[in-house]
Amino acid sequence: MRLATRSNDTRDGELVVVSKDGKSCMPAGLIAPTLQQALDTWDEAAPALQGLANGLDSGELEGEPLDVSTLRSPLPRAYEWIDGSAYINHIVLVRKARGAEPPETLETDPLVYQGGSGIFLDPTGDIPLPNVEWGCDFEAEICVILGDTPRGVSAADAGKYIKLITICNDVTFRNLIPAELKKNFGFFQSKPATAFAPFAVTPDELGDAWQEGRVHLPLLSHLNGEKAGDPDAGPAMHFSFFDLIAHITKTRAFTAGTILGSGTVSNEDESKGVSCLAERRMREILKDGKPTTEFLKPGDAVRIELKDASGRSICGVIDQKVAPA
Repeated sequence: MRLATRSNDTRDGELVVVSKDGKSCMPAGLIAPTLQQALDTWDEAAPALQGLANGLDSGELEGEPLDVSTLRSPLPRAYEWIDGSAYINHIVLVRKARGAEPPETLETDPLVYQGGSGIFLDPTGDIPLPNVEWGCDFEAEICVILGDTPRGVSAADAGKYIKLITICNDVTFRNLIPAELKKNFGFFQSKPATAFAPFAVTPDELGDAWQEGRVHLPLLSHLNGEKAGDPDAGPAMHFSFFDLIAHITKTRAFTAGTILGSGTVSNEDESKGVSCLAERRMREILKDGKPTTEFLKPGDAVRIELKDASGRSICGVIDQKVAPA
């Protein structure tokens, strides 16, 4: 089942069910006006939404043509946006880029930070850039959306709390990070609004690619029409989403609609490219002594997509341009 949020005259948009081919949709207001309300009543809403999806795909229900430009991030705002860093290769490379050592607990204790969740960017909207000197970067990630999740969940039990899967562009101002972290109080100004793909899907949409809390598919990124990378999101994910859920619930519970990110998808195999420019720049430094890739500037276009084995775009496309703010 694929769900999306279409713009209307409200802050949170309207929930629609999207056909498997991504060409049509069906408003779901009689079941749940918004995705957040569907998540709040998931046990009742999910079967009814699945019924709409089945009718749409079988032709029993006549849907409306889907205009992707009207879609917002599936949750235009969320109660919480928590981002991990589950790919060790990414941690090592970006730490090198700013002259920092990886944590001693690199392989035993996940890194997470809490991002801003009151405003998300639309999947086809601009990336606002107030100052090119801030070093704007894209970061392609896998995300899960949780239902109500209690404190103290074990990794073995975590799967039942994952209701939906999507992808995101976790925009980062790289040049603002060192000064912030030097204060030992975490990211803030260096993490502006994030964009999510137009569709959030139930785990069954991934078929066999969803295994033990990991998405075993390549995550494809393009910059200005050229492929930046297609690293595999599965095997290199050192901490699975199950592990991340066990970590974040150690001391507190989370409400339905919480979004949890994987961190930037990264592989050691350089032929798989990158999911962010910081990694490319670090590889250039290691090879040539200096970076040649520039960070994003106005006019640059970023495209991020997750495709299944048949080539179908699972979550739709994040297709953004950088614009001066």
